[in-house]
Amino acid sequence: MGQPEQRAEGAGPFTTRLTWHLPDGGTAVWESRLARRRGVLAVRPLSAAATRHIRADAISITRLRRLNAIAAIAFIIGGALFAAGAAVGQLGSGDATECASIYFAGGLFFTTGGYVSLLQVINAPRHVPGGEGRLVTRHWRWWSYEPTRVDWLSTFVLFAGTLVFAVDLLDSFLQGLSVQQVNRLIWAPDVIGCILFLISGHLAFVEICHGRLCVRPHDLGWWIVAANQLGSILFMVAALAAYTRPATGSLVNADIANWGTLTGALCFSLAGILQLGEHS
Repeated sequence: MGQPEQRAEGAGPFTTRLTWHLPDGGTAVWESRLARRRGVLAVRPLSAAATRHIRADAISITRLRRLNAIAAIAFIIGGALFAAGAAVGQLGSGDATECASIYFAGGLFFTTGGYVSLLQVINAPRHVPGGEGRLVTRHWRWWSYEPTRVDWLSTFVLFAGTLVFAVDLLDSFLQGLSVQQVNRLIWAPDVIGCILFLISGHLAFVEICHGRLCVRPHDLGWWIVAANQLGSILFMVAALAAYTRPATGSLVNADIANWGTLTGALCFSLAGILQLGEHS
């Protein structure tokens, strides 16, 4: 019989790292992000000086690599399109419909990236604690409900944020709206989407830092999470600046709205580029 987990780490109800004893006296460590992105867990036998990684089977590894690549490319393209839309808006080189069309196309890629990120969590190999420790591949699923898993909750909230953004982007095609309608139909969903992105980024930090504040300059995953969260912050700044004043009918600050969107979008594209390298 395998021995039970020696130590669980995380925050609140979320477990992001488990450490348990091996039969030979060594240790095995399962980390949430490492398992779902790279399909590995760390094992260090008592007699060995170095840690080795136990890999999931070929089916899981192939799944994770494909899903990771699709999500990363979707965020790269989505971020680039959002940046292009903001540039067109700032430079005044296109009308409102052209900007809305570019943003909407970018939103489709963001939604795709959000859902594929959720699929990667749902179909990641699961750990079997005790004994030597191993990862098990489960049957393919298009959906699951696992709110006690921080990786599931983070990616689900991200996906929900992209859907809320879709409402904002669709409403931006409407013509002849009053100031109140613009703020209710376009600005409010924009802010809600930004809030969901910020929550998702916070949960991603909880996962990678195991519930503590951390800076890991040598960890690619940490840089991906940091770039995404910076992009979310810039999106929020842009959204707040895009509020339309009822008295004047003008934005709080159009320059900040456009530049915040452009730089935030580039952060998501950068995170997507980095994500291409986060695989087993």
